[in-house]
Amino acid sequence: MKEQLEQEKLRLMVFKSALELGKKVDEHLLELYNYDKEKYTFIVPIKENFFDDGHLKVEINSTVRGKDLFLLTDVGNYSVEYTMRGFTNHASPNDLMMQLKDGIGASNCHAGNINVVMPLLFAGRQHRRNTRENLACGANLRELDNLAKIKSFITFDAHDQGVEHAIQYMEFNNFYATNTILDDFIENTPKDQLKNLVFVAPDTGATGRRNVYLNSFNSEFINREAGSFIKQRDYNHLVNGKYPVIAHDYCGNNDLRGKTAIVTDDMISSGGSMLDVIDELHNRGIEHIYVIVTFALFTRGINEFKKFYENKILDGVYTTNLTYIPEDYKKEEWLHICDCSSELAQIIYNIHNDLSISGILKDKSRPVKLLEKKFRG
Repeated sequence: MKEQLEQEKLRLMVFKSALELGKKVDEHLLELYNYDKEKYTFIVPIKENFFDDGHLKVEINSTVRGKDLFLLTDVGNYSVEYTMRGFTNHASPNDLMMQLKDGIGASNCHAGNINVVMPLLFAGRQHRRNTRENLACGANLRELDNLAKIKSFITFDAHDQGVEHAIQYMEFNNFYATNTILDDFIENTPKDQLKNLVFVAPDTGATGRRNVYLNSFNSEFINREAGSFIKQRDYNHLVNGKYPVIAHDYCGNNDLRGKTAIVTDDMISSGGSMLDVIDELHNRGIEHIYVIVTFALFTRGINEFKKFYENKILDGVYTTNLTYIPEDYKKEEWLHICDCSSELAQIIYNIHNDLSISGILKDKSRPVKLLEKKFRG
C-alpha cells in the first residue's frame, strides 16, 4: 500500500463511486507537490460497508486528525452495488448522499477542515418549487451547511447557481468545464466544419450557456450565429414524472444549410429531448451536429444516439469524466470524454493553500487562441 504523506495536511476521502476520477486527481496533486506517484498518496483508506438490512457505514482506516479533508463522491454512479436481504441493488443518488453524510460524520470530530467535492450536484434539477414539492437540492445543501466544520462545497455546472442562497456558512464553488471541453473539440474538429457555426440552445433555460460558447468563438476565422428551441409540453399528462414534450419550435435563422451546429446544455438525461432537437436541426439542412454537455447521464442508454451517428445525423457528443460513464460507452468513437481531473486537482490545491480560485477554468480568451493557432498553423 502506498505511504501517506504525514507531513502534509491535505487528505482525500474518495468514495468508490468516484474512485476512477479520485485516483487521477491524486496523481495530479502529487505532481503539484513533486512527490513520487509510485510511493505516495493523498487518499485516505476507508471501508464502505453496506449491511444486509440496507443500512450503511463508513469507516476511516487512517488518521485524519487536524487534516484538511476533501471528500469526493459521484452521486450519479449507478454501478455501485450492494446486497440487501439477498437482493443485489444498485446504489441510488439517495444512498450515495447518505454515504457522504456518514463519511462526514466519521471524520467530523477529527479533521481540521472538511470540504465536499460533488461534481454532479445532488438533486440539482429540483432547484425550485412549482407545485407541492420539496426543494430537494437546497434542502440538502442546507443540511450540509449545518454540519460542523464544512469549509467549502465544490461542484460543476450547477443546474441553477441560485441554489447557493440556501446556505450561509460554507463556501459554494461552482465551476464550468467549458475550456476543458473546447480544448478537445477545437483540436478534433476539422477546420472546414468550424468556419460556419450556429450555436443552439435546446430550450430557453440553456440560452446563457449557449451564449458563453458563442462568445468563446469570437474569432475572425469563424462565422457565428445563435438559435434556440422552445419546448411545447403537454401539461394534461404526466409520463415517468415529467410532462412530455410535444414539439420543439426553432427561433433563429431558418437558412441553416451546410452549417455546423453546436448544441450546448448542462446534461443529457434520458436524451429524448436532445434527440428531437438533433433531428429537427438535421431536417433544416445542418450538415454537422455536435452536442456539448458537462454530464452525459444516458438514463435510457445510448442506442438511439448510436443510430443517429451511424445514419450521419449526429457527428459527436462531447462530455466530461465528472460523473460515471460505463466502460462499454467509452468505446464509442462518437463519444468524446474530456478529462477534468487536472483542473479539479488544481481547485483542491488552491483551496487547501488559500490561493485564489477565481481564475481556474475561466480564461475566456483560451478558445480564441486555440482557434487562431489552428487556422494559422
